[in-house]
Amino acid sequence: MAALKQTLKIAAGGLAALLAGRAVARALRTYDFRDRVVLVTGGSRGLGLVLARELVDRGARVAICARDTAELERAADDLRQRGGDVLTFPCDVTDRDAVFRMIGRIADHWGPLDVLINNAGIIQFAPLVTMTPADFDEAIKTHLDGPRNTIEAALPDMLRRGAGRIVNIASIGGRIAVPHLVPYCASKFALVGYSQGLRCELAQRGIVVTTICPGLMRTGSPRNATFKGRHREEYAWFKISDSLPILSMNAERAARKILRACERGDALVVLGVPAKLADVFYSLFPGLSADLYALAGRLLPAPGGIGTGRARDYESESTWSQSLLTRLTDRAAVQNNET
Repeated sequence: MAALKQTLKIAAGGLAALLAGRAVARALRTYDFRDRVVLVTGGSRGLGLVLARELVDRGARVAICARDTAELERAADDLRQRGGDVLTFPCDVTDRDAVFRMIGRIADHWGPLDVLINNAGIIQFAPLVTMTPADFDEAIKTHLDGPRNTIEAALPDMLRRGAGRIVNIASIGGRIAVPHLVPYCASKFALVGYSQGLRCELAQRGIVVTTICPGLMRTGSPRNATFKGRHREEYAWFKISDSLPILSMNAERAARKILRACERGDALVVLGVPAKLADVFYSLFPGLSADLYALAGRLLPAPGGIGTGRARDYESESTWSQSLLTRLTDRAAVQNNET
C-alpha cells in the first residue's frame, strides 16, 4: 500500500510538472499581431474576411487573396474603412506559380510573412453517387494543394528567421466524416494530417503550426457552396443547419478563438460545442458514431434531381431556404460579402 501511495504521489508530481511546463511554454509562445505581416487566403468573404477585420483591429498589416476581383475590392474597402493597412491579390491558391509570385510581392512591399492563415475553401453538398472524380480533384487541390503551395512559398523566409506562425483552417469534417460531404471530408482529413505533421517537423525550427477544426459557423457560406442531385432540398438542409444558433457558431466569436489559438500556439482547436461533443463521442465510440451518421444520412435527400450537374444558391432557393429559419445566415451573408 505504501509503495502504491508513493507511486501515485510521483505520478501526480510528474503530471503537475508537465502541466506547469506546458503553461510556461504557452506563455513563452504568446504572440502579438501588432505590425505583423499576415496573409489570409480566401480573405475576401466569409470567415476569411471576419479574420482580416479582427487582424486589422489588432494592428496587423493584412494581405488577402481570393479568385474574385470584385469581391476583393469590396473587402479591401471594408478593411480600409477600419483603418487597415491592406494588400489584395487576385490569386487561386491551387496555382503554385501565382502563389509564389504573390508571396514575393508581399515580401517586397512589407517584408516576409510573419503569419500565414490558410482559409480558402470550397463546399460541395450532395450524395456520394452524384460526386465525380472532378469533384474530388477540386476539393483536394483546394484544401490540400492550396495550403501546401502557400506554406512552401512562405517557409524559406520563416526558416531563415527561425520564426513564424501558420494556421490551417480545416473542419470538424476533417476529423469525422459526414454524409453528403465526402470530397470535402476526404480533403479536410488530408489537411489535418498534413498540418499536424508540419507542426511536429517545424517546431524545432521556431515555427508554430496550429490546426483549426470548426463546426458550423454563421458566415453566410451556403451562398457560395455548390449543390447536386435534389439541389433545392440539399441547399435548404445546409442553409437551415448553418443558421440555427444551437448548431452553428457566430463568425466573429469563431475568428477571435482562431486568433487566440494562434497567439498561444495551440496545436489543435475544435470550435463549437456540438463539434467538440461529436469529436469526443467519435473518439470514444467510433463504431456507434459511424452508425449514427449513417442513420442521419437516411434523412438527407435521396439522389435524383439534376444528378451530377451543379447548382448554386440562386438556382436552389425554395420556400424552406427563404424562411425565418435561415434569417441568420442571410444576415451573415450580407455582413461578410457572401452575396
